[in-house]
Parts: sequence; C-alpha cells; structure tokens
Amino acid sequence: MAERVALIDYGAGNLHSVHNALKAAGAPDTIVTADPAIVRRAERIVLPGVGAFAACMGGLAAIPGMIDALEQRVRGDKVPFLGICVGMQLLATRGVEHGVHQGLGWIPGEVGMIEAASSIKVPHMGWNDVVPSLGAPLIEHGEAYFLHSYHFVAADDADVAARTDHGGPVTAAVARDNIIGVQFHPEKSQAYGLGLLRRFLDWSWP
Repeated sequence: MAERVALIDYGAGNLHSVHNALKAAGAPDTIVTADPAIVRRAERIVLPGVGAFAACMGGLAAIPGMIDALEQRVRGDKVPFLGICVGMQLLATRGVEHGVHQGLGWIPGEVGMIEAASSIKVPHMGWNDVVPSLGAPLIEHGEAYFLHSYHFVAADDADVAARTDHGGPVTAAVARDNIIGVQFHPEKSQAYGLGLLRRFLDWSWP
C-alpha cells in the first residue's frame, strides 16, 4: 500500500467521501492538503472534482505553486496519479463548458457536453456499466456510479482506458503511463469503487 497519499483540496471535490473511501481501501495515512510542499513528497496523488471545468481549473490554479508541484511529482517523478470526475476531465487539453478553458493538458483531448437525444437524459446519472479497454491498467468490468453532463473525448483512442454507454460510447476512464482518470465516482460505487482504489494504492509504474 501507499506510504503517503495526497488528496488535493482545492475547493472543488467531495473530499470527505473520497477521504473515507481511500481509508476504507487501505490508505489510513491519506492527507487532505492544499500544500504544494506535501504534494512534492507524496507517493500517490488523488485529484477529485465536482462542478464546472473552468471553476475547478481556476481553483487549482489559485493555489500558489500547486500546478507546478503536480507537474513535478506526476509528470516528472512519475508517481501514481488518480483523477476523479472533474479531476479526470482536467487532464484534458481544454474544456468547452461556457467558453473555452485550458486544462492541464496531460492527456490530449477535449471535454464537451454529452449530446442529448430523445432516448437519454443529461446529466448522465446513476449506475452504468464500465467496459475496460484491452490492456487498460486498474479498470475492471463492472458497474459504477456516474454523475456528469460533460465527457472526455480523447485525441488518441489509446488513452481511453474504459467506456460506458449513454446514448452512445462515453469515456469512463483515461490512462497514460502513471496517470489514470475515471469519470465515475469510486467513493459512491460501493464494492466496485473500493476495488479500484485498492488497485490504485497497490499500483506501481512501470
């Protein structure tokens, strides 16, 4: 299990539930933090996110040194990283919710609104199948809890780790090297979500 997990507090995540889920999955030393110095020492990093893309990215950027610390530890030092919901969407190049907003750009792609159709409702809310891509890390087939109106469209299909169906294919997870992001909420996905968090805590890359 991880020696130290940093759960990023930037005013945009369901921190209490995610913290409890990480502890239940085997990480009692998880630290909820907005301190870049702690992030630079973390062995694993989790970025939650609830709300609009621009507001979440703005909240992250408003913490002096936080994005630089994440860049150093995740992209430089290659520690395992998990983005949840909007925390996953921020990995994209940009989001187009109420204008065009730059993301972290760690996994090329765009976050846009799910196209509504007569047969589906937006937001995509509730339990749905997660179908992993061949060779995708950590993701197993099962059912998870989703709540979102916008989805990640990856520039490279190889970065899509799993899909679900909501009036057509919707990205359920993305992954590249030591970085993984999930659109669903592990902290609300009961045994399936705890299983994912346990695998993340055990994950070593490469």
